[in-house]
Amino acid sequence: MEGSEEPAVEVRAATKLFGDGADAVRALDDVSVKIRQREFFTLLGPSGCGKTTLLRLIAGFELLSAGDILLTGRSVAHLPPNRRPVNTVFQSYALFPHMTVAQNIAFGLEMRGLPKAEIRRTVEEMLALVKLTGKGERRSSQLSGGQQQRVALARALANRPKVLLLDEPLSALDLKLRQEMQVELKKLQLATGLTFVFVTHDQEEALTMSDRIAVMSGGEILQVGSPTEIYEHPTRRFVADFIGATNFLDGEVAAIGAEGMRVRLRAGKEFVAATQDVIPVNRRVTVAIRPERVTLRKKDGDDALIEGCIKSVVYFGTDTIVHLVLSSGEPFAVRLQNRDGAIQRFAVGDACCVDVPAGALQVLID
Repeated sequence: MEGSEEPAVEVRAATKLFGDGADAVRALDDVSVKIRQREFFTLLGPSGCGKTTLLRLIAGFELLSAGDILLTGRSVAHLPPNRRPVNTVFQSYALFPHMTVAQNIAFGLEMRGLPKAEIRRTVEEMLALVKLTGKGERRSSQLSGGQQQRVALARALANRPKVLLLDEPLSALDLKLRQEMQVELKKLQLATGLTFVFVTHDQEEALTMSDRIAVMSGGEILQVGSPTEIYEHPTRRFVADFIGATNFLDGEVAAIGAEGMRVRLRAGKEFVAATQDVIPVNRRVTVAIRPERVTLRKKDGDDALIEGCIKSVVYFGTDTIVHLVLSSGEPFAVRLQNRDGAIQRFAVGDACCVDVPAGALQVLID
């Protein structure tokens, strides 16, 4: 997907304002991103971050205040939605309840005036693709939520778009069905070879399905990367905090030497951090540590990097979360897998040490 191939979608310095003058709301602020051909790309962030606005700009439902949008190398910023090679699947599915499944899928094809025989072939192909063969004559209102979502996907795919835009299409489903559909949606993207641009606020959805993720906040893209890069190597505190559970400890740069950058935690302990950032001595930093990346043991006199007292032990079935208060007064959580009865060794009030592998420490400057 690399190389000289034109991006499926390229957003250049996109800005979107709602309203005029001093009362204008800046929903997107100078956003640029390239989405590759045939990738599953996710726009992830909380409500109001600008992700849906960006999707609607790509679709043509909103117009740019500044910037440009290109689809396979061609500017489409001033084209109406029906002249852009994209289709959109909405959160509400927007199916016609008085039509059958087949009629819903065929609707866009009929509007284009395609021959009836071609429409029939395409409808059957789409039904097979979304695993609804034999259900074409049912009313859409008679289907389950998961089946209705498949019909909406089939209708969008029937027009052979170059890019499929998906605006939180799984949010109306219950947890188990949503998890099943995550797998099915990724399979569908691989089977069609299309570029999918997916909007969600759900971190699990993003991590499960995406080739790459753009994390958004305040109308900006903060970081773009693979799920592993985003989770394991966040570059901003917001990204580390939004994706999964994270411990944040206060620190400052104590020294910079041949071995690397020495960071002193608030508790007074120091460690060597590997970082590409140039951070001056005495600069305050945040140290991020994932709860599952560390191990816990009772204090035995060793001089551990992190020490604290257990304040609560919360059982979650497969895991247990142990909440500590560190000697610095900062909270810290450790996630332990429930196997071999190991968790039974720890109780509220125990003084403990936290062993932290070097790669588990992420130094953030915001």
